[in-house]
Amino acid sequence: MTITIKPIPCLTDNYAWWLRDPATGQTAVVDPGEAGPVAAMIRAEGTGLDWILLTHHHGDHIDGVAALVTEFGAKVVGASADARRLPPLDLALAPGDSFTLGQNFGTVLDSPGHTLGHIAFAFRAAVFCGDTLFSAGCGRLLEGTPADMFGALAALAALPDETLVCCGHEYTLSNIRFALTVEPDNAALREWAKQAQALRDAGLPTLPTTIGFERQVNPFLRAKSVAELARIRAAKDVFR
Repeated sequence: MTITIKPIPCLTDNYAWWLRDPATGQTAVVDPGEAGPVAAMIRAEGTGLDWILLTHHHGDHIDGVAALVTEFGAKVVGASADARRLPPLDLALAPGDSFTLGQNFGTVLDSPGHTLGHIAFAFRAAVFCGDTLFSAGCGRLLEGTPADMFGALAALAALPDETLVCCGHEYTLSNIRFALTVEPDNAALREWAKQAQALRDAGLPTLPTTIGFERQVNPFLRAKSVAELARIRAAKDVFR
C-alpha cells in the first residue's frame, strides 16, 4: 500500500479517516465531524495536516473543520456543486476531477443519493465514500432518488476488488441484521455477522472492508435494478 490510512472514531458512531503519503509526508483527514479526536491523532503521529477532504455537508462530517483549519492551517477540499453548504473551500472539485495526496492520485466520483452534491474520493488503495456505501448497507436517501443511489453504488462497485471501503459510520452490525432478512442464505454474510460481532466485542472497528467483499455481503451493492434497490431501501427505512 502506498498510503497510510487510519480510522478516527468521532462523536457516537462516526469515523473520520487520517491519510498520510509515506513518500512525501503529506497528510489529509476525511470528514472530520469532531475536531478533538482528529487533532489528538495528528499530535500522536507527530505530523501536520495539509488537507481536509469533505464528502458532503452534514454536520457530523464537517463540524470539526473550522477548529482544525485554525490549529493546523489545512486546506479544505469539497464538491463545487455543494460549496454553499460546506465550510469555505480552498479547492472546489467536480466529479471526474483529480486530487493528489503526495504520490497518490485520486479521482472524484459523483456519489448522490444520501445528499445531492455528495462525492467520494477514490484512490488506488481506498475509496472514501462518506455516507453512500457502508458495510452491508447504504446511506438513507435524504435528498436523492433510488436511481441516484443505484448509479452511485454502481460507480463504487466498478472499483477494483481490493479497494478499501472507508465510510463514515460504524453501522455494520445493524446493517448485517437487516441484510440477513434480505439474503438469509448468504453464507458470506452469515460469516461476516460473526466476524463483525467479534471485532466490536473487542473494541475494534469493522472497517475498512473492501469493494470485493461488499459485493459478496451487501444487498444494496448486489441489487440488479433501481426498482430492487428502492424496494430494499424502503424496507431498511422501517427496519428495527
